[in-house]
Amino acid sequence: MVKRRSILTSTVATAAICAVPFGAQAQTKKDSLVLAMALEPAPGLDPTGGAASAIAEIALYNIFETLTKINSDGTVTPLLAESWEVSPDLKTYTFKLRKGVKFQNGEPFNAMAVKFSFERAASEKSINKDKRTFTSMSSVAAIDDYTVVILNTQLDPEFLFAMGQGTAIIVEPRSADSNGTKPVGTGPFQLEVWNKGSSVVLSKWDGYRNAAAIKLKKATFRFISDPAAQVAALLAGDVDAFPRVTPRAVPQFKSNSKFQVVVSGSRAKTILAINNKKKPLDDVRVRRAILAAIDRKAVIEGAGDGYGAPIGSHYVPGAFGYVDTTGINPFNIEKAKALLAEAGIKTPLELSLKLPPPPYARQGGEVIAAQLAKIGIIAKIENIEFAQWLSSVYTNKNYDLTIISHVEPFDLGNYAKPGYYWGYENPKFNELFEKIQNSPRPADRAKLLGDAQRMLANDAVNGFLFQPQWITIANKNVRGLWKDMPIFANDLSALSWG
Repeated sequence: MVKRRSILTSTVATAAICAVPFGAQAQTKKDSLVLAMALEPAPGLDPTGGAASAIAEIALYNIFETLTKINSDGTVTPLLAESWEVSPDLKTYTFKLRKGVKFQNGEPFNAMAVKFSFERAASEKSINKDKRTFTSMSSVAAIDDYTVVILNTQLDPEFLFAMGQGTAIIVEPRSADSNGTKPVGTGPFQLEVWNKGSSVVLSKWDGYRNAAAIKLKKATFRFISDPAAQVAALLAGDVDAFPRVTPRAVPQFKSNSKFQVVVSGSRAKTILAINNKKKPLDDVRVRRAILAAIDRKAVIEGAGDGYGAPIGSHYVPGAFGYVDTTGINPFNIEKAKALLAEAGIKTPLELSLKLPPPPYARQGGEVIAAQLAKIGIIAKIENIEFAQWLSSVYTNKNYDLTIISHVEPFDLGNYAKPGYYWGYENPKFNELFEKIQNSPRPADRAKLLGDAQRMLANDAVNGFLFQPQWITIANKNVRGLWKDMPIFANDLSALSWG
């Protein structure tokens, strides 16, 4: 894997430092930490109420907790559940709950709270992005205060993993509807203040069941989308840790003894999402032409500074059942032109390319626009804020092309989800995914997963670009940072100063 070393000029970095609003060399106390994120959560801090991964980056495991916990290495361990038993058919889960746990408003955590949370996630009014997981539960039974039995209609090999994601948080019934602005969970931190457009401050909750083990008293999340400003904030000491920082920052910090640089593996998929419902993108030949015009290696260099691996479908190397599909739609300019001609497309063809703020999208968008221009497609770039992306692209489907990273590890089911933002509807894929969900034998499931990957690649549903590697840069004395990132989370309970 090539890792290009690009360097921001000292002039840009110096200018950006002068623009950092928090002042140079902030004196961070040893019981507080300043982290930074590229995106501000929207619309709120309830992971069940929005699709943005930035919500869980702040709230998961800090404010809210789940039955299980996902660790940096992808393993699943107990959290609010002390233990569990799984039936032989892998459809019934019996969870034994942790006793003596309270919500931050003083209400007790018990089986009824679990039942309420999951039934709420499956309800007609639910906007939970993983609603399918909860609607697949035929029953959630509170056997007693500390025993919950969940019966699933479908086999889900990753069910315990799903129970550790932000969409599976356990909420307190009376406060659930206001969790977006006044979150109430069972976690070790509470919301102190949200300075819209600037930062979120969390403070340690002394009522936490294991408060003595929590080293931090305060954590501030700052929002910095501009790559030069990200570098400047770190150099100035205004930020102690920046998970998923711009890769272009690496050369300036790797040889600096004051910092640590962590290169993390991921299960994310960075894609050029294509609106399959819009003409002429509803023609598979046009979508294949777009994919044939894309040089993935050049995109990885431009979008991720070389930190990434090419993918040919919505699946990544290292995941169970992965097959290499990069050869199905290879880079081939002449083939791309021929496909457009076969589809009867007269060039130039103008398409919108809406780009959210992360550097991989903005930088990658410039590369892809230049590549598409070579086959007569004019990708009109529109840089938008993430709240606009959620509204215009994700919700209202008002776009032709967009670049986004899907960070959930097990999300092939989105292609079987009716009304999803890329508009792919294929009964054959739905049937295939149903078989995947109901195949208990790993060998059978692996074969079906390979079939699903090939089907998505042949249908050219999206431009499957690369599996990113995420970069964390932090003060050398910060301890407890995740080595790898199977999900986007910043587990403050593990962080401390060394």
